[in-house]
Amino acid sequence: MKITSAEFIKSATDPYHYPDDLLPEVAFVGRSNVGKSSLINTLVNRKRLAKTSNTPGRTQLVNFFVINEALSFVDLPGYGYAKVPVSVKRGWSAMVEGYLEGRENLRLVVMILDIRREPSGNDDMLAQWLRDNNIEIAFVLTKTDKISRSQGNIARRKIGEHLGVPHDELLPFSAKTRSGKDEIWGVIETACFPGP
Repeated sequence: MKITSAEFIKSATDPYHYPDDLLPEVAFVGRSNVGKSSLINTLVNRKRLAKTSNTPGRTQLVNFFVINEALSFVDLPGYGYAKVPVSVKRGWSAMVEGYLEGRENLRLVVMILDIRREPSGNDDMLAQWLRDNNIEIAFVLTKTDKISRSQGNIARRKIGEHLGVPHDELLPFSAKTRSGKDEIWGVIETACFPGP
């Protein structure tokens, strides 16, 4: 997709403050520090649309961005960071679940996993919850530039087996080399703008 515009719209903690437009939405979710913001920025050819940080747990709100005035990207808080207080974790969990459960214009959840790490218990629970709620998922494996191609193929198969997903449905991606960007956009466009 050719990007003509990408704008931050607002941050919110609850449905009362979500944008009230009816644009199709793609939500991005994953463990803290998995490369979520870098993925969003690469997809829209911007360096700082979604704020990146070396500090895990930085995203603590639901952040909305409008792309080409045609669809929205939604950056959800990362999960699984140990140094965050339990009360904050509970709040994040409620915020994310509230968004995913109640958002009628949600078309796709991009679930982001670090290709170098085995999926966590939180990853497993979220993937199962999305399936149970019939929410379409695209699994993206980030940081592929950090390992060799053969290591990547092995990791992809292992992660696929772990999640019960055919390995060729896992989308490898590198923010550094931008590889995988077009394939991810293909999945997003199919979900948001299905043909007749």
